[in-house]
Amino acid sequence: MTDHIGQPAPVHRSVSTWQQPLPVSASPERAAVVSTVADRIRSLGPQRLRVGIDGRTAAGKTSFGHELAAYLSESGRPVLRASLDDFKRPWRERHRYDRESGPGYYRNAFDYDAATRLLLEPAAPEGSGACVLCSIDPLTQLDHSDVITPAADDAVLIVDGVFAFRPEIDAHWDFRVWLEIEPQQSIRRGAERDQDWAGSEAEAVHRDRYLPAEEVYLAEVDPLRLVDVVIDNSDFARPRILSSPSVAGDMPLGGAGSAPPSDG
Repeated sequence: MTDHIGQPAPVHRSVSTWQQPLPVSASPERAAVVSTVADRIRSLGPQRLRVGIDGRTAAGKTSFGHELAAYLSESGRPVLRASLDDFKRPWRERHRYDRESGPGYYRNAFDYDAATRLLLEPAAPEGSGACVLCSIDPLTQLDHSDVITPAADDAVLIVDGVFAFRPEIDAHWDFRVWLEIEPQQSIRRGAERDQDWAGSEAEAVHRDRYLPAEEVYLAEVDPLRLVDVVIDNSDFARPRILSSPSVAGDMPLGGAGSAPPSDG
């Protein structure tokens, strides 16, 4: 057990070059949602914990993971941050399988064996604690599987990524978060976010690859039946907890009198 009384515990981040900026200061409503989820996670106990954050592309998974990490760190829990994007199969192998159609992306893009062996199993309460936060850098394609980040006995691993609750890895989560946005909002947000690398093709990539992949996932897995909390994240400033075993559903966490969020 680590001792961080009176000061934030460390947040360990991946060496991956695929990084999104830390969120700016949150609205009171957003801070309330994040702190509520952080308290739920802390209530699970002092042992190592593994948190998965799933949702459609551009639902805000990475930002929510960063915010959650900050709250848990402030409470004294050390945090490891990772993304499933850093556990994809290398592009040099793309000739072996379809990765560019929607179903092909869903079935072939991610290396779940590597994510389990290098990250999720070591981060378990009974695991070695020797965690790899990035296997293959999705931008540089460098192999970072030899970069070890030790997880303290009370560390919380927070992993964001699409398809996080697939059967291949679902059993490894201690707490599951789903961020809900509409499909068309996913396309709009994702295309805007990915202009730098996808250019004029960004909208088509999201419409023709990522959205169909997510529809396959929703149809085959029905991930919402597995989660511990569903959050409407269509308005970043005014998220709502829609369902949670321990929280009154479908009300803004900023207070019962808060207005519902807009659709984007």
